[in-house]
Amino acid sequence: MPVPSASSAEPDPRRPAPPSLWRDADFRRLWAGQTASQLGEHASLVVLPLLAVLTLDAGAGELGVLRAVGQAPILLLSLFAGAWVDRWRTRTTMVLTDAGRALALGTVAAAGLFGLLGMPGLLALAFTVGALSVFFDVAYQASLVRLVDRHHLLRGNSALEGSRSAAQIGGPALGGALVSLLSAPIAAASSALFFGLSFLSIRRIRRAETLPQRPDEPRAGDDHGGTYRITAPRMWRRIREGLRFVAGDSVLRAVCLASAAFQFSFAAMMTVYLLFLPRELHLSGTVVGLALAAAGPGALLGSLLAARLPSRFGYGTVLVCAAALGDGVFLCVPALHGPFAVTVPALLAVGFVFGFGGQLVNVTVMAVRQSVTPDGLQGRVAATITFAGMGPTPLGSLAGGFLAGEWGLRTGLLVTAAGMLLSPVVMVLSPLARLGRELPAPHGTPPAAGRTRSPDPAREI
Repeated sequence: MPVPSASSAEPDPRRPAPPSLWRDADFRRLWAGQTASQLGEHASLVVLPLLAVLTLDAGAGELGVLRAVGQAPILLLSLFAGAWVDRWRTRTTMVLTDAGRALALGTVAAAGLFGLLGMPGLLALAFTVGALSVFFDVAYQASLVRLVDRHHLLRGNSALEGSRSAAQIGGPALGGALVSLLSAPIAAASSALFFGLSFLSIRRIRRAETLPQRPDEPRAGDDHGGTYRITAPRMWRRIREGLRFVAGDSVLRAVCLASAAFQFSFAAMMTVYLLFLPRELHLSGTVVGLALAAAGPGALLGSLLAARLPSRFGYGTVLVCAAALGDGVFLCVPALHGPFAVTVPALLAVGFVFGFGGQLVNVTVMAVRQSVTPDGLQGRVAATITFAGMGPTPLGSLAGGFLAGEWGLRTGLLVTAAGMLLSPVVMVLSPLARLGRELPAPHGTPPAAGRTRSPDPAREI
């Protein structure tokens, strides 16, 4: 049984918490580094495909392969990343992955400028960037628990997820602008610069991390073999421990099921949606992009309110209501007809509401997940939930294409949008809906030690 999280107990009097999260210099360094890293990551998602098209004259098939290769590490490496992060200091993992991504994109830029870049090399480098991003994303989620006191988790997640939302808006736009104004190889070098900035910021974090130590694992320098190394059998054992912990905890199990239901239905819905907008509503590519981007401002608002609403209305109420609102709003889209002046504002409103509800769920779920998970399992639990949530997406995309072909775009969109409501239904039927205004206690921790009442939001930031 893992040792309960240090952050789940009452605050250590020898390490007083800062009166405001933003006065914590180490948190500011984490936030700045994570923001720069997310900008670099989301910019590269546009830069690398444009580099393939403009520099290598890639066709649609090659572009699809490039995108699939970049996304493959999410499924292939998430569980391994979780096991790895739980045995390493998160600062070390983030710094190394930032350096690796900067080097990979710098190699892309240099090869592109000198005419040495080919499609096989670009595929290898895209996989490398995607793999390192998986490790970074798992590490920054686990690092927050080790860096701040437990009653700051919701505020910290709100700030970090707000940055991620801003990067999802600004990163692709920045990548496209850099390609247009400069060139695709120079844009790749600019993305590498963001990872370099993240490296410099996170490297300056000074607070020491204490890694959980299992009683059957040797410490560095002891008589059992010196520095701890993760062998293949130990790696698989640690992955199984993460899977068992998630399966055995009713709250985390519900998070997994709700995430899988949402991701499957969302992938199906988006497949139909991206056909519905240009073919049924006759919208241009620019307007389609604008409709999709409308989720960004909503997500920013959701991140801000996620720091306040759960302590006022309760975590369960916020989760269920936000999921029902954000997922259910797409039921309006199949009914859209009429002129451009009617459909476009409606689509912008749908995107905004979806982004708001979705981000409110993301931040709240992350705080709950971190709260119930011991420090020694943070990485593996985050990776397990990512794996369970993202796993059904390819099947969802196939299902969406099948429904659109068999039943038509409007009917297919209505069915897949209705399927997204499975996620809030799972929440209603699970312990998530019964969560109150306090974060739940970690697994195996007495309530008195594990629960800390959410502070007054007005005194936080």
